[in-house]
Amino acid sequence: LKRAYAENIKPLEEHYHYDSFFNLPLTDMDIEAKPFVLLIGQYSVGKTSFINHLLGDPPKGYPGSNVGPEPTTDRFVAITHGAADRVTPGNAAAVNPNMPFTGLQAFGNAFLQKFQVAEMRSSILDHVTLIDTPGVLSGEKQRIGRNYDMPQVCRWFAERSDLVLLLFDAHKLDISDELKDVIEALRGHDDKIRIVLNKSDQVSPRQLLRVYGSLMWSLGKVFKTPEVSRVYISSFWKVPYSDKNTGVHEIFDQEKEDLFRDLLDIPRYAAVRRVNEVVKRARTAKVHALVCATIRQMMPAVWGGEKRQREIVGNLDVVFTAVSIEHGIPPGDFPDVSVYKKRLDLWLETGKSLRSMPKLDKPLIDRLDECLKVQLSELMGLLANPRWSEGADEAASFLPRRLALGTTPPHGSRAWEAGGDQQLVSVVRGERDALLREKDALRSEKLQREQDAIRSERESVRAELHA
Repeated sequence: LKRAYAENIKPLEEHYHYDSFFNLPLTDMDIEAKPFVLLIGQYSVGKTSFINHLLGDPPKGYPGSNVGPEPTTDRFVAITHGAADRVTPGNAAAVNPNMPFTGLQAFGNAFLQKFQVAEMRSSILDHVTLIDTPGVLSGEKQRIGRNYDMPQVCRWFAERSDLVLLLFDAHKLDISDELKDVIEALRGHDDKIRIVLNKSDQVSPRQLLRVYGSLMWSLGKVFKTPEVSRVYISSFWKVPYSDKNTGVHEIFDQEKEDLFRDLLDIPRYAAVRRVNEVVKRARTAKVHALVCATIRQMMPAVWGGEKRQREIVGNLDVVFTAVSIEHGIPPGDFPDVSVYKKRLDLWLETGKSLRSMPKLDKPLIDRLDECLKVQLSELMGLLANPRWSEGADEAASFLPRRLALGTTPPHGSRAWEAGGDQQLVSVVRGERDALLREKDALRSEKLQREQDAIRSERESVRAELHA
């Protein structure tokens, strides 16, 4: 996958200034990185408590975490596996080539001061990286103190995440302007979003019905799609359920298990999702290249350039339609017109003009098409092999035993370290040994075929010499 991107997709991105309109080029670490799970929500909805619950409720939480009814998490925190508990500041993490956060440098020092990486020992973190976010504020608070673009930062993480959990508190269902902007920035990643109605045990069953209806009504106004997102209703922390609704505790347990099952599926399908994200990026890069080439073709050679430039920028939807008709591109592959126009305006403010856009480079486009049709298709064929998922159910089964139904072993106990971890290690080792044996067999078979071919050719030459 790295080779396919570097040889066939990245050259087209560099030629057509893809990073000025979308994202920086992918690095090897971006492709190799463990899957991300992004948690978003307003303040005090239980994001940090949810993460600590997944980690087995360590006594002090993950390194640097705070929990409280007030806005306690004031920064983005990536919780990942490490040999010891420690916190790495954002600027240091962004320049570390062994961490998948180099792309965050595009948001500047103001954001990096509000970002850090927390490392700790945890079996779950061997497979995923959890992203805790600051609580989205409401009212005047959201307009002051944010010296970075939070919706775009959330979009950056969502593009690299396999799952996005949008948390709501059963007592706070209002969607602020900033949360609405964040949700709209996640457009295009709807398949990754799961809604979590947390602290549901704090209201009566009758109130819970009304809360659920109000939440769906509010989300329908923001998502603006006919599909209904899955909503998980439970309470995700170590405290036992409240006695306000004892009749629905079983439902809470089932919802919790369903969400944990979604989390368990993440490592199993991580490689497929990586290919999927690269394919999406390649299709977007191709559309961007064709739009740039069309705009360049529409510009006059000598006079009237400024007037023509204003007309093109003001009618980008016409340009998109022309590209769609001429090159047979589906309308769903095009970016949002208003967002693309803003980025084009920013690009023009740097002193460039539409005349400086690259012309159509047919070999680059053909190379990208060939990559999509052949290389990435063959890669998906390899990933469809059942061997990739053999033992996945066994390896994943340790998480529900730890977290389901309030039977979580104490953090650091022998029950925590044994059982699931040893089973996972044995399955992974068995899978590795099987792959090595298969590789050795293929190598021996290939060597045998080469020797047979050399022997046959030698006999043929001897026969010709004898004749």
